[in-house]
Amino acid sequence: MSAGPSPRGLTPPRLSDALEGRRLVLALDRRAEELAAALTRHGAEILHAPAMSMIPHVDDPYLLARTADLIARAPEVLVATTGVGMRGWFEAADAAGVGPALRTSLAGTRVLARGPKARGAAQAVGLEVDWVADEGTSAEVIAHLRDLDLQGRRVAVQHHGSGADGLDAAVAAAGAHVVALTVYRWGPPRDPAAVHRSVLAAADGTVDAVLFTAAPGTENWLRAAERAGALPRLAARVRAGELLMAAVGPLTAAPLQARGLPALLPTRSRMGALVRAVVEHFDPAARVTQEAS
Repeated sequence: MSAGPSPRGLTPPRLSDALEGRRLVLALDRRAEELAAALTRHGAEILHAPAMSMIPHVDDPYLLARTADLIARAPEVLVATTGVGMRGWFEAADAAGVGPALRTSLAGTRVLARGPKARGAAQAVGLEVDWVADEGTSAEVIAHLRDLDLQGRRVAVQHHGSGADGLDAAVAAAGAHVVALTVYRWGPPRDPAAVHRSVLAAADGTVDAVLFTAAPGTENWLRAAERAGALPRLAARVRAGELLMAAVGPLTAAPLQARGLPALLPTRSRMGALVRAVVEHFDPAARVTQEAS
């Protein structure tokens, strides 16, 4: 666990001193440098302790074969579960030279998004989104699928990093043919020692906040705290208001809430909104007007 440099070694201009003297743990892998840069602009010291890693499958021949299948025969429904998955899928298609054909094939497909990140990514690659899950959960998507007539239809499901999460089974139970797309999966942390040090620091009072951006990372970090025997002390600090747990959205915060730990959530499930929430938590007079997507 160590303070990381800003992207490309550049020091971004300071926006405020709202987080001066504060040490924040980032328990995330993807976009960690971007989040760290935004927080250091308010004076924070950043400690990186990614509690999971993202293993891309963009070069997987199986993914490319499924993509070719969807180009040849478009699905009636596409379920987009994550922004990173949708972007990664189309990046893989573009790299293989079939991106334009994939976009053309999906032009008439009904797109269901499991939350705003998936919706934004789908729209960014040129798809129209017909429905979005309000709370960003697979359970909402499954409930919505039950209201659709899917008998004999082709439904493509872009899996999130932890797997199908019941979506494939729900589609099959509705009488549809499932085309599963695995773009990436969540793996173990690349530096378990950094995660271990971070949970001890959180329990011992040498950090002020821990930030999470994906539920698997939240769960892994808390399990590391349990293995280290640090969770009781850590939980006591959280409940006393001495340690902030901050999550990008309710799904990410679920492992915290399952253990009775309160979490700060931004008004929108966006990285920039998370920065704003953390800055204004420590300095209510601060105003952060810029938000990243």
